[in-house]
Amino acid sequence: MGEVTGAGLLAHVPTIVLPEVTRRELNHGEDTTLVSGLRNLRADVFERDDYDTVVVLDSHWATTVEFVTTAQERRAGLYTSEELPRGMCRMPYDFPGDPELARAVAGFADKHGTWITPIDDPYLPIFYATVNLWTHLGVRDDPYLGLPGKRWMSIGVCQTADTEDFLRLGRALGDAIAGLDRRVLLIASGALSHTFWPLRVIRDHEAAGPEHIFTPEARAADEQRIAWLRDGDHARVLDTMPEFLAFRPEARFGHYLMMIGALGEHACRAPGRLYSEYENSVGTGQVHIWFDRPENGWTS
Repeated sequence: MGEVTGAGLLAHVPTIVLPEVTRRELNHGEDTTLVSGLRNLRADVFERDDYDTVVVLDSHWATTVEFVTTAQERRAGLYTSEELPRGMCRMPYDFPGDPELARAVAGFADKHGTWITPIDDPYLPIFYATVNLWTHLGVRDDPYLGLPGKRWMSIGVCQTADTEDFLRLGRALGDAIAGLDRRVLLIASGALSHTFWPLRVIRDHEAAGPEHIFTPEARAADEQRIAWLRDGDHARVLDTMPEFLAFRPEARFGHYLMMIGALGEHACRAPGRLYSEYENSVGTGQVHIWFDRPENGWTS
């Protein structure tokens, strides 16, 4: 029987793959804590041998009439972002996938009243919400190869889905993992509040300080949820989703909702560990929070 051995809400912002000198230029000489946080998370979690597969719940991959799981045996290539090709250009990636798990998730679609399709097309696009985190957490010394034996797969957010739909996907994912001999890490790859500053002023808000979050109200909403997540109060995060949606969380917070759907939803009491400070990215709220599996399970 498989299990989720760890899970995290992680920021994938373009800044984390820029050269350090550039990061410091954007941030008044200081480096972002998002990079050092990923470095520490890699040492603490991703370099261990207690997992087989990483599932990235990718907030940048928007599907329309169904959820999609990546079912390729291997994904490899060079990634250039259509959004920011100046900063994310010809980035190499190469990692084995987990087609068995991708198909198993889809096998639970009917049980949970949703639509999930595994796709093994080698030309399926990849997105930086996956590539940027793999670059920090999955790559070994050779930048063209991943850590040996570690599979990576992604699941997109469906742009027509709501909170309940995201939770249903998470339930299917949890069932699929439990039914296979898999030890899995889940990454909810995305932001908290997610409103960008307008183009004419956006360069005035590139520093990481939270005073640059788009509104004080959005900052307060983010910081409240960070506090709840650190306390393991996932129930309160779920119960207040209608209020949080007013601050436009990235992908309607689908990345987090799919993750918590796989971990037991309201019954999950796993406290979070901060691996970064709460930071701004041109108006949006970013943080790394990691949840270790409690000794007696996610819903103990």
